[in-house]
Amino acid sequence: MKLLAGLSRLAVVGIIIISLFGKGYSQSSTAGYNFTMLKQVKTTPVKNQQSTGTCWSFATTSYIETELLRLGQPELDLSEMFFARMAYADKANLYVRFDGTNNFGQGGQAHDVLNVVRRFGFAIEEAYSGKNYGSNDHNHGELEANLKAIVDATVKKEGGKITTAWAPAFNAILDTYLGKAPAEMSVNGKKLSPKAFFESTGMKLDDYVEITSFNHHPFYQKFILEIPDNWSRDQYYNVPLDELMAIIENALMNGYSVCWDGDVSEKGFGYKKGVAILPAAKVEDLKNTDMSRWTEMSEKDRISQMFSFEKPVPEVNVTQENRQANFDNQTSTDDHLMHFTGIATDQNGTKYYYTKNSWGTENHIYSGYLYMSDSYVRMKTIAILIHKDAIPVEIAMKLGIVKTRSAVK
Repeated sequence: MKLLAGLSRLAVVGIIIISLFGKGYSQSSTAGYNFTMLKQVKTTPVKNQQSTGTCWSFATTSYIETELLRLGQPELDLSEMFFARMAYADKANLYVRFDGTNNFGQGGQAHDVLNVVRRFGFAIEEAYSGKNYGSNDHNHGELEANLKAIVDATVKKEGGKITTAWAPAFNAILDTYLGKAPAEMSVNGKKLSPKAFFESTGMKLDDYVEITSFNHHPFYQKFILEIPDNWSRDQYYNVPLDELMAIIENALMNGYSVCWDGDVSEKGFGYKKGVAILPAAKVEDLKNTDMSRWTEMSEKDRISQMFSFEKPVPEVNVTQENRQANFDNQTSTDDHLMHFTGIATDQNGTKYYYTKNSWGTENHIYSGYLYMSDSYVRMKTIAILIHKDAIPVEIAMKLGIVKTRSAVK
């Protein structure tokens, strides 16, 4: 995952009017975009990962906080750095065991958070801020460099073998920079360990699954997704693209949010403008559109208008095949994790996913959110994390997933 630090000082480009929880209809606009919110899931405030590559922890923490709200728990502010700290130890262990050939860095996946929760539980932000290095902001550049130096020195086996000292030294660095993980903390007036705190919420980790869509593996089976940040080699369910999109829409329309992993390196990812689109900038991508208007322009003018973000433009028709080609040639990569909390349409009826980012809220058109178009999500999604009850029944049956409820079709 590319290092994605929190953004600030973003130019305000438009206005937004959104109802608190998206009940009924709400509208917003960015210049020529007019959005109507169809469904919005209650969530927690936007946070800022700042100068760290921990989007995976921020997105998944937001997802867990939102799930706890759905499950009837009070609003919680969970510690993203607790998950990052605990995952680092496991990541280092695998890096050493694989003799330095496994991925080691700041990035990760949604399941990394769930794997930490399963073993250690979770902490509240007040008990573990992860800022133990004389700064009010998150910044992991120096931390990562020091951790990498330890594991790289370890795999060199300068004394002919790996000593017993490397793991304590590694954990000492984590404790120095992030702080020691709390043995217990005060939650609603009670002293609880992180594990007891998690267990008190009633959240069941076996209810959550990761799903992707690539045709280099059989559909309706699990496989180890070949991306660097899947350092733990976890498995994902594989479904056809149309079914992946059906799962996302079904979830949101039934009150379930979605943790999203995907590519944000496209020119059409206009975070400052509050939208992510996949313009049909090439003539061959303009089929089934008002071609004459666009083909009469010079290529330079066409591209300029397509990426102006001034109003909706024709977008690429995304298929299983061109999506797979983008993954194979690595123009779609595992860049960033965010959190879908709503679904909307623009004035042309095009569908967008209301997306909670972790780059703060300051001077941003939608206070840290953006609208990602259906085409963008179809092409650039790497994987999602979702509650299995949010999966349509017929798709869940194909996957062999037993739902805990039958109410969501």
